Amino acid sequence: MESILKWIYANEQMIYILVLVIFLGFIVISRVPAVLHTPLMSHANAISGVVIMGAIIVMGRADADNYVALALGFLAVILGTINVVGGFVVTDRMLEMFKKKKK
Repeated sequence: MESILKWIYANEQMIYILVLVIFLGFIVISRVPAVLHTPLMSHANAISGVVIMGAIIVMGRADADNYVALALGFLAVILGTINVVGGFVVTDRMLEMFKKKKK
């Protein structure tokens, strides 16, 4: 229990940022009308790109024995990459709907 409390104290700032980001993301997404979700896909891809870059920086600066930071960084890279690829696939399908069909 003492080691968990030391870890929380050492990473207090990152925990605050994580909680703030989760809360802010929930508030922003819940207030967006359904009509605007399609244009926001490109912005979500950009945000996921920032998440990927931040995760790579965290993994690069983490100590070799800090398995929590390395695991969370790796998970963030994987999930961010999945989100970016999925966003591009959805955007491509939406753009296909507006193209004229060839006869």
